[in-house]
Amino acid sequence: MTTAPAATWHPTACILCECNCGIEVQLEGRSLARIRGDRAHPASQGYTCNKAMRLDHYQNGPDRLTSPLRRRPDGTFEEIDWDTAIAEVAAGFARVAGEHGGESIFYYGGGGQGNHLGGAYSGAFLRAVGARHRSSALAQEKTGEAWVDAQLSGGHTRGEFEHAEVSVFVGKNPWMSQSFPRARVVLREIARDPARSMIVIDPVVTDTAKLADFHLRVIPGTDAWCLAALVATLVQEELLDEDFLAEHADGVAPVREAFAQVPIGDYAGRCGVDETLIRNAARRIGSALSVSVFEDLGVQQAPNSTLCSYLNKLLWLLTGNFAKPGSQHLHSWFAPLFRPTRVGRTPVTGAPIITGLTPCNVIPDEILTDHPARFRAMLVESSNPAHSLADSERMGQALDALEHLVVIDVAMTETARHAHYVLPAATQYEKVEATFFNLEFPRNSFHLRHRLLEPLPGTLPEPEIYARIVRALGVIGEEELAPLREAAATGRAEYARAFGEAAGADPRIPRLAPYVLYETLGPTLPDGLQGAAAVWGLAQRCAMTYPAAVRRAGHADGDALFDAILEGTSGVVFTVDEYEDDFGYVAHPGHRFALEIPELLDGVRALRDERPGWTSDEFPIVLSAGERRAYTANDIFRDAGWRKRDAGGALRISPADADALGLAGGDRARITTARGSAESVVEVTDTMQRGHAALPNGFGLTVTSADGTTTTTGVAPNTLTSSGWRDAFAGTPWHKHVPARIEAVALPADGAARATDPSRAPGTA
Repeated sequence: MTTAPAATWHPTACILCECNCGIEVQLEGRSLARIRGDRAHPASQGYTCNKAMRLDHYQNGPDRLTSPLRRRPDGTFEEIDWDTAIAEVAAGFARVAGEHGGESIFYYGGGGQGNHLGGAYSGAFLRAVGARHRSSALAQEKTGEAWVDAQLSGGHTRGEFEHAEVSVFVGKNPWMSQSFPRARVVLREIARDPARSMIVIDPVVTDTAKLADFHLRVIPGTDAWCLAALVATLVQEELLDEDFLAEHADGVAPVREAFAQVPIGDYAGRCGVDETLIRNAARRIGSALSVSVFEDLGVQQAPNSTLCSYLNKLLWLLTGNFAKPGSQHLHSWFAPLFRPTRVGRTPVTGAPIITGLTPCNVIPDEILTDHPARFRAMLVESSNPAHSLADSERMGQALDALEHLVVIDVAMTETARHAHYVLPAATQYEKVEATFFNLEFPRNSFHLRHRLLEPLPGTLPEPEIYARIVRALGVIGEEELAPLREAAATGRAEYARAFGEAAGADPRIPRLAPYVLYETLGPTLPDGLQGAAAVWGLAQRCAMTYPAAVRRAGHADGDALFDAILEGTSGVVFTVDEYEDDFGYVAHPGHRFALEIPELLDGVRALRDERPGWTSDEFPIVLSAGERRAYTANDIFRDAGWRKRDAGGALRISPADADALGLAGGDRARITTARGSAESVVEVTDTMQRGHAALPNGFGLTVTSADGTTTTTGVAPNTLTSSGWRDAFAGTPWHKHVPARIEAVALPADGAARATDPSRAPGTA
């Protein structure tokens, strides 16, 4: 009797949030049949949340694209072959660049939560056509925080929550949104340990807030007053780490002076939190041996978001919680997510360009104009701005106004429906891929994921798509590439020498480096890994930037690191930092923090005269448009069948608002804002406070299945948001603070009963 061989487990990673937890997958044909956490992954160590178990709904979604598409004059699409598509796409960009300059070409994207290698190759395309303006989802969230980080330290910090005595979460629900390794395990450990504390600042009773020792349940939009009161308590009760500040910080006196004047009791009243609770939370921070802080979209997409970033960073800076276990840390990068933090201006509106990213809310204004410097062409890669950016209707109008719009994606997205050409990409499990969310300290890891499946016929990986476009543009020829091909065939050492010489002699080589690496080094890599060619260059730079940390991780040099990455199918630790070296990552003179940010200290002073509240009699309720829930994952899951609960994406309201509006769970309600209106099933829950409602993210997608059936489930949140509501400093949107009104929808004349289970009631866009 013979025993059937055990099914093979293939290491890869989840692609649904920035953690990219390691997983193992068993395949049945082209299906991800069974999924579990990968214990060999250096960061997640076998941990994963429930969402990863549903990844086959992404891999085998109902609206996969399998052929390049070209828009007909009547707006429909026709299939074309790849050679035709590439030739016409390249010719279109060349025409726009020739007539209006490369700066009229705009790029949006760079990958989803785990789809970053394509973005690494996009730079070669942009430089080939002379483009420099770009944006991504990061400009909807992190640019305000990045600007503050640049002023304070010159780098990005991350908390070490696994060892923190006090963990502070500001507008952040890591139980649902994860964002650091083994999030739920760590949260449970904190909650069980009487020597540790958790402080949550959030208007909603989230799953994380339920575990907290201090829940500062602010009135929506008042986080700045709450945070200012916390910082003021530290200052006024003399809870600062004076030795740390004297040794490591400049600009302390202006900060101290500004917060000495804050009326703590008054601010407590404005944010709706008991003054004693605020003071006790601040005292817990001030007395702790270690504090870590995490802010997220709850404040980053709400009023005073950049100011809130400054205020919450002062909590750990003023108390000296840096460069020790359980505190905040600057960290190494394998590939920085942000460009050097310099502020430029957009060509039409003059909006600030922070970290190289155009604010998302101004993109339509940069297109829908007769300004000669307007954006006239656009390439969108692995992103869906027609659905994910504010004011979907106007964003769609802007896309339709472009002379040349090309979309690279796995599915026929809302954005792709506006395109002139749609180029079908392989999924993240049909190609080599990686993420550059490498943000941990002291052990930082990178995971190059090998493909699990051959690309679906008719699709290509993004690196190959970009290579074909750059090739068609003819900016560099075989004569320049041939010597590098020969050197690569000889060996890496010879290739490194040849590449360096070529880069010094021909400026096109470094400008088009990702393309050059793909074309010359890529063919020498193991089967299926040609797309990892750009990683070789990144490994060299990482080893030169952090030589000691790379050696501590066991890699002698950049080539050794690259080899380890290629072979480490569950990921590798690429740097190991030491706490005493943390100050070396502070980029300012003398490795000292610069606490004084004059513009934001002015903002602190302005809070005294500013009264929170952006609602009105017409729109009296604050809508959080895009709440993360157990069965939402941005819009990477286009198949609504993955959801076991909340299938229609219910509108969550408080019992008090339900009573006032005559609504009960399962009823339907109309929610209206200044930009639009939609209907949704209602869920009544005491997790929401009076005057606050929430719709989930990831809904309102229109999906066409193989039989031609089109379905739309739930409300698309950005049909209700406005591009005009944005942060004054960074331009980040107020998705989490949209003035709205809610009205009951009358039952139909036939008296149909309300849905008794709101989690099963269908939503309607």
